[in-house]
Amino acid sequence: MDKTIQCRDCGAEFQFTEAEQAFYAEKGFQNDPVRCPECRAKRKAQRNNRNSGERKMYDVICDECGAATQVPFQPSGDRPVYCRDCFEAKKNSY
Repeated sequence: MDKTIQCRDCGAEFQFTEAEQAFYAEKGFQNDPVRCPECRAKRKAQRNNRNSGERKMYDVICDECGAATQVPFQPSGDRPVYCRDCFEAKKNSY
């Protein structure tokens, strides 16, 4: 039997069909969906955009050669930070 569920995000009602319920059961999902298909798609797109390589970069000075560079993490100051070339040279010397 189809279920009518209210979307957590937009408040719209949507149908959780018998076929979808069977699919959820087959996959082992224990909870019914809380978002309508449109809000689920929107949330998935936001999650994918966040992981699309757009990272905050931090300007630093390489502790080895003194060159200005950027790193994808905020240095804490308790460990040295290297430019790409110095990092690769150090990594390959181990």
